[in-house]
Amino acid sequence: MLLRMRSEDLFSKAIELIPGGVNSPVRAFRGVGGTPRFIKSARGATITDVDGRTYIDYVGSWGPMILGHADEEVVAALQEAAAGGTSFGAPTELEVNLAQEVVDAVPSIEMVRMVSSGTEATLSAIRLARGVTGRTKLVKFEGCYHGHGDSLLVKAGSGVATLGLPDSPGVPAALAQNTITVPFNNAAALEGVFAEHNDIAAVIIEPVVGNMGCVPPQAGYLESVRKLTKANGTLLIFDEVMTGFRLARGGAQELYGISPDITTLGKIIGGGLPVGAYGGSREIMNNIAPAGPIYQAGTLSGNPLSMTAGLVTLRRLRDKSVYEQLNNASRRLCEGLSAGASEVGIKTEINRVGSMWTSFFTDEPVTNWETANRSSREQYGKFFHAMLEEGVYLAPSQFEAAFVSLAHTDDIVYQTVNAARSAFEKIKRADRY
Repeated sequence: MLLRMRSEDLFSKAIELIPGGVNSPVRAFRGVGGTPRFIKSARGATITDVDGRTYIDYVGSWGPMILGHADEEVVAALQEAAAGGTSFGAPTELEVNLAQEVVDAVPSIEMVRMVSSGTEATLSAIRLARGVTGRTKLVKFEGCYHGHGDSLLVKAGSGVATLGLPDSPGVPAALAQNTITVPFNNAAALEGVFAEHNDIAAVIIEPVVGNMGCVPPQAGYLESVRKLTKANGTLLIFDEVMTGFRLARGGAQELYGISPDITTLGKIIGGGLPVGAYGGSREIMNNIAPAGPIYQAGTLSGNPLSMTAGLVTLRRLRDKSVYEQLNNASRRLCEGLSAGASEVGIKTEINRVGSMWTSFFTDEPVTNWETANRSSREQYGKFFHAMLEEGVYLAPSQFEAAFVSLAHTDDIVYQTVNAARSAFEKIKRADRY
């Protein structure tokens, strides 16, 4: 008789205390089936669950662990900072130093406001855009997720797509009507929207989508978006919560050479602690209170622990060779995964930009939500569980990006590729019977 896992016991208890048993929907394994693993600890490229099983981790807390888990320098700095107090509700030098790191790195940012989450950053950026332009409408892209704000839960990605909830109850119809959605990688569709509407405050876009899986922009697409927004007096918001400091030190805007009006950041800039930020030109950002009339505040914004972890992380990322290391490890990993699937005749399409990637179970290029949505959730679920058995932890959803960290050494990549070969063979054998 199989012994019951402690994760199963914890999940049963959690369901009684927490909606769905989790504090963020995609953690519940609804997209792949089964019981979520409750994690006890992590180090480097691995996580260990409460049952004592260790996995090679490609979730990385959904992106921020670019140095790897429990990095010694980050942990030591946090211990020192915590000993001096965890929150003051007053300015600190740490906030100024981290703001300087962001301004020095991100091409379009001259001033930045720290907040406590990516959702808070995008909501604040949209309010700023509406306040500056005096317009109300917002354009977003199908399958893109920018947090759980009311205006943004329209044809959203991430956990919304995983659970099959294209919209959310509780969002007022009048507010949703101010959000216009268009397909990603379709400049003509966006041009058509501008032809019909002259009151668009902002276009918000993930320059490389991570929330319907990793979907890169096609050649010239971001340039078209930038040109259309400028021509129509609309502000362009780059949601770089996921891509900021991951694809390059200056994020996707550095990688693709596009300068948005407002940028939102999160994840990596907090070194694994809760954080968010939004920034832009001095002219735009000086509209934020107390410099200007557009109000936004937060008790824990810029707290010393998040600022400390972020500073250690961003200073380590000044060395551009780290991006070469991340890119090379990710390339070898994705080439190995693709070869392993091909060897047994399983059709996959792997999208990758830098150290972000997704393996889609489909036989067509994935360029937008329509093509991503045609991927086989069932096959991904089989692959997910087969990899879990092999000791590899992937995102529990077809529609989430995976991430490589500096802790993913050549040996760990090699182990992962071998695990994937075994997983693909198991799936193929099961499909025959």
